[in-house]
Amino acid sequence: MASCAHIADIARLQPPRLSQSVHREECTQCFDNQDHPLGIDVCLACFNGGCLGRERHHARTHAQKTGHHFTLNVKRKLKPSASRADDEEPPAKMTKLAIVEDRDEDKYEHKTALKCWKCDPENGLEIQNAMLDPHVKGLSDGVMQSLSSARQSEVKAWEEEILPCEHTLTLQQLSTGPIPASVSSYEGLAHCSKCDLKENLWLCLTCGALGCGRQQYGGLGGNGHGLRHYEETHHPISVKLGTITPEGNADIYCYTCNDAKQDPELAAHLAAFGINVQTQTKTEKSMTELQIEHNLKFDFSLTGEDGKALEPVFGPGLTGLSNLGNSCYMASVIQTVFSLPVFQERYYPSASAHWYTCTETLPADCVDCQMHKLADGLLSGRYSHPRPTNSGMTDPKAINPLAHDSPTPVFQEGVRPSGFKALIGKGHEEFSTMRQQDSEEFFTHLLTVLRRHAKKVGNGGKEPTDIFEFGMEQRLECGECKRVRYRVDGMDVVSIAVPAVEKGKDAEGKTLYEEVRLGDCLSTLTGVEALEYTCPGCQKNVIATKRSRFATFPQVLVLHAKKFQLVNWVPSKLDIPLNVSDTLRLDEYLGRGLQSGETELPDDKAAAPGLPQFNEAAMAQLEAMGFPTIRCQKALLATGNSDAEAAMEWLFAHMEDPG
Repeated sequence: MASCAHIADIARLQPPRLSQSVHREECTQCFDNQDHPLGIDVCLACFNGGCLGRERHHARTHAQKTGHHFTLNVKRKLKPSASRADDEEPPAKMTKLAIVEDRDEDKYEHKTALKCWKCDPENGLEIQNAMLDPHVKGLSDGVMQSLSSARQSEVKAWEEEILPCEHTLTLQQLSTGPIPASVSSYEGLAHCSKCDLKENLWLCLTCGALGCGRQQYGGLGGNGHGLRHYEETHHPISVKLGTITPEGNADIYCYTCNDAKQDPELAAHLAAFGINVQTQTKTEKSMTELQIEHNLKFDFSLTGEDGKALEPVFGPGLTGLSNLGNSCYMASVIQTVFSLPVFQERYYPSASAHWYTCTETLPADCVDCQMHKLADGLLSGRYSHPRPTNSGMTDPKAINPLAHDSPTPVFQEGVRPSGFKALIGKGHEEFSTMRQQDSEEFFTHLLTVLRRHAKKVGNGGKEPTDIFEFGMEQRLECGECKRVRYRVDGMDVVSIAVPAVEKGKDAEGKTLYEEVRLGDCLSTLTGVEALEYTCPGCQKNVIATKRSRFATFPQVLVLHAKKFQLVNWVPSKLDIPLNVSDTLRLDEYLGRGLQSGETELPDDKAAAPGLPQFNEAAMAQLEAMGFPTIRCQKALLATGNSDAEAAMEWLFAHMEDPG
């Protein structure tokens, strides 16, 4: 290690915390990844991932911008896998509900090296024998054993909301005292108390008994002795060893509730058995992580409507997007917007320049960086090549047992927009999850994020999102005095209702629907609608007519076809054919504004005064006790809006009052 004069500085660096994103799988500014011959350099200060290609060198740019000089170079390649011999036993058939742990170390060989960019600002100096130093080895192990940023965001998105239950909140520990050291360290002789299994172990938090889990949990085998212990003792709560983290998280299971639960006092409950959570290291995958691996392995049928297998295509502008799990809605929006010249011109030619000029410390947190990354990934053709396979292996099922039976050549891997999804969906109640979503809603959300970011950074000139903007004219006419009012609303999407007219059923009993013309849907949208209205001109309750028409037209018109019906109050999609002709004339749907001879309606009367400001603390106390909001407001008004105690006395004294 004498080859680096700055090696002493590395003592200040610490391994990543569990909550930190580690970008070791791919570069945060392009889709070059650890499978590239040069690998990925992971910054040991902020754990950003940077590529090393001659024309890109994002690792070098990051080091120059931030002054973070130490990186861990990570390279990965598939392990050779021999085909099964004719007389060899076939592999065990995967059952539908089984969740099998698929570990990277079983499929790939990883090579790591410490580099100093202060010694060699151009390419980074690889420090020989650096891993002999325990601190450097600890940093390397921390990076390699942590969840990658992509997988971390997937785990957070897939995780269900797990809450405490009465059994975790009222847990009574009957036995305390340290358990054998081999158990608390998950090494050595730790095994199930009723068999020899050393993995998939669950610790009873009531008495400290150690039992193996059920077989389908973890895919590591199990004889259900943890469940049997519950049936014998009725001790409800167990924690899975190997999933405990220093932050106090772990897989907790309540056998009484028969569900995963949260234990707010887990650290104290484990301390009773001599286990300090601060010293624990996560060594096994949680149930959420195992579920993700199972879901992402499913390969959708790559066939056309005629049943014939699709042929793979490659080249610039012909790059696919990998399935992240229920991400079809996002992929369709991304591919659509980047097929438009205005988005291509905005983000593709300027990609390399932006990589140098971006002021964000972490490209993973920059909307522009992620949009430029997508443009480069989809349009350059750099990543449009056949999926890599093991040497001499031609059968896709040899790598993925769930792959589709297809005689076609190997398709491309595609790029994984996981960083884009994590950033765009951050903080959103729906798009931050891995649930299937509506494409139109995601499209609208994406436009909002792009416009908010453009306003934040002060981008001059037009933005590509402008091509979707248009105005919708709303015309209201009183049925009595015939006076009118016009209003123009800014919009990006037109939602059109598609009528469902059944025409019979096919041989399989599926309902068939009449074809609907797009022009008919637009005519319905811009037609006249009657509604009840209090006219400010003639001071009467009248029947008014309302009509919507285009005030302006966008460069690109986005139509949202609503083809569904409510079944038990749940929207169900209908397979209604919509006839969209190559040419659509919109002149007949254009509004004309206020015409000569029309008289405008006066403004509506000022709204009635709003409700008084109620004592928020008192309202919260009263509502928490179960009183309806309107009753709480009445009580506070009757008692001078002072405090909750006076209002509560009033409520009890007026329990029989109506309303």
